[in-house]
Amino acid sequence: MQPRNMSMSGVVDLAAVKAANEAKAKAEQARAEAARQGGGGAVAPSGLVIDVDEAGFERDVLQRSNEVPVVIDFWAEWCEPCKQLGPLLERLATEYNGRFLLAKIDVDANQLLMQQFGVQGIPAVFAVVAGQALPLFQGAAPERQIRETLDQLIQVAEQRFGLTGIAVAPAGEGDESAAAAPEEPVGPYDAALGAAVQALDAGDFAGAVQAYQNVLSEDPGNTEAKLGLAQAELLGRVKDLDPNKTRQDAAARPDDVAAQVAAADLDLVGGHVEDAFGRLVEAVRRTRGDDRDAARVRLLELFEVVGADDPRVTAARSALARALY
Repeated sequence: MQPRNMSMSGVVDLAAVKAANEAKAKAEQARAEAARQGGGGAVAPSGLVIDVDEAGFERDVLQRSNEVPVVIDFWAEWCEPCKQLGPLLERLATEYNGRFLLAKIDVDANQLLMQQFGVQGIPAVFAVVAGQALPLFQGAAPERQIRETLDQLIQVAEQRFGLTGIAVAPAGEGDESAAAAPEEPVGPYDAALGAAVQALDAGDFAGAVQAYQNVLSEDPGNTEAKLGLAQAELLGRVKDLDPNKTRQDAAARPDDVAAQVAAADLDLVGGHVEDAFGRLVEAVRRTRGDDRDAARVRLLELFEVVGADDPRVTAARSALARALY
């Protein structure tokens, strides 16, 4: 599955906006100024992931982007896909050990930043390099593709702008939060759920589906396994789709439920939740018999991906009831 905007073309285009030598000079100046003020030392591992708001955006993102690429994760508490992507990005920020900084922005509390970046759906991931913003990807993505994008970002940031990252202190050194963190309890299905997540990150969607089904066979009410299964099945369905052809087919054949179902899957993976729901509600309204049932069942499956508590699911359930009755 190729996430929308999973491309580094925007980084390359920055050369036309800001000459590489200017960016390098600016970065060097920023590092020198930080050293002069007593900063620029090694940061604790916990400092690689920061929460950013509108008031601190210039300091925490724009200024820091002259030292290190800043990856921005736009998220919200109600966004179920965000709960999968966020921890993955945080883990990668620690693993990359200062090659990039992860800034997390809650869109509900920072609507202005969301508008300024043109965020249409979440999760959405951007980067800021030497003060210049660019889109990375939107929606769910396998770990291997996220790694490829981060590697390209880091390479371009170093070669074009001289950004080599920031020094990170050894784990536990100057990091009181890490030392004080309590050991998390181990649940009866943690190993199986962990295996499912690893399969999902590796793009082995069939393996992830099987792992989640194994948990559900013993614990049918396991919420984490239900959500994971719905997401793994969705990613497995879209991985071989041609986005352009799928959308063209759906536009040309509004009564073709198979075409609408495939396009709705792409909508959801791209973060366009209302579009996915609306497309399938309309398919239910326009069809009868087996076709109607197929559209209804897929809509219920997508409800599982987003989460029953999401207000968009509540609204879509009401719209589905009206379409059926």
